[in-house]
Amino acid sequence: MSADTYRTAFIVGVGSGLSASLARLLRSAGLQVALGARDIDKLASLASEIGALTVRTDATQPASVAAAFQHVDRELGAPDVVIYNASARLRGPFVDLDPAAVQAALSLSAFGGFLVAQEAARRMLERQYGAILLTGASASVKGYAQSAPFAMGKFALRGLAQSIARELAPRGIHVAHFVIDGGIRSAARPVPEGSADSLLDPDAIARTYLHVLRQDRSAWTWEVELRPWVERF
Repeated sequence: MSADTYRTAFIVGVGSGLSASLARLLRSAGLQVALGARDIDKLASLASEIGALTVRTDATQPASVAAAFQHVDRELGAPDVVIYNASARLRGPFVDLDPAAVQAALSLSAFGGFLVAQEAARRMLERQYGAILLTGASASVKGYAQSAPFAMGKFALRGLAQSIARELAPRGIHVAHFVIDGGIRSAARPVPEGSADSLLDPDAIARTYLHVLRQDRSAWTWEVELRPWVERF
């Protein structure tokens, strides 16, 4: 299966950055697109631009995730591409971190990925094809100081991706994890003067996701690392 034959994509955790670039690119590649977020009002402009379906989705709640997938099923058909792009950053000295806030951050960064991937896999296993793409970060492989909750969540998401890739790939489902190792350019994070290449271009990242979707199954990738050429490893 490739992006040329995939029909419907469901992106969970949509904002104005990478997920918006993914939505535009997948729509231009001919897929119907559903956009999931807790606040769907903020998605109105993007949805109108590309003709996408918006679905209220709280990725931390099993019932909400199940209902969101059922809504996509009814409106567009079961998604054969599912992308999890949600996460929560929580910074601070380790001894000062609020346990409840840490639990909430882990729920979004990791548990939400599990819930979304599980609903996706249930549908894809019936047809023996599909793709589940999970967005990681530098914190997926490097635990930075005063960023323990983000590292915990992203390490967990990477472990999920590796485990289910081994389980689901032999059954026709392409699972891939993307380590976005660097800051992503956005309206809120413009390129610093004199450092044009210091931030990743979200449209360029999206093209790599599409490339992975178009891989022949005889040579599937389970993980890709992306960083600006000036970024240190």
